[in-house]
Amino acid sequence: MYYKVSGVTGKLTGATAASAYSPQGLKATVPSQAPPMIFAVPTKVVSETGSVAHYMGINKVPELQKIFQKTDGAPVHLKRGVMDKMLYRSTMGLTIGGTLYCLMALYIAAQPRKPQ
Repeated sequence: MYYKVSGVTGKLTGATAASAYSPQGLKATVPSQAPPMIFAVPTKVVSETGSVAHYMGINKVPELQKIFQKTDGAPVHLKRGVMDKMLYRSTMGLTIGGTLYCLMALYIAAQPRKPQ
């Protein structure tokens, strides 16, 4: 059985299959003419812009490829020097410190309360 909301009572009422598939207030009609354009300025087609792309800066990819593809034995996240090492070590320090703090908090929480 199909149901729809009654406009009078606001409750669910039984409905036929035809009325259940066309919600109240919506009618399945095809417009006789095309809707007006939403934007006043027409958009450009990709072929109209030309084949040359203009970038804001220089292309750094070849330089970075040379840095990251060197076989010096260093992991990728440490290849750019001192700043990468500092970030890595500070992240590891904070991670270890946070783990120790969580373990300490769990240990304290596991202790029975002292009677007052």
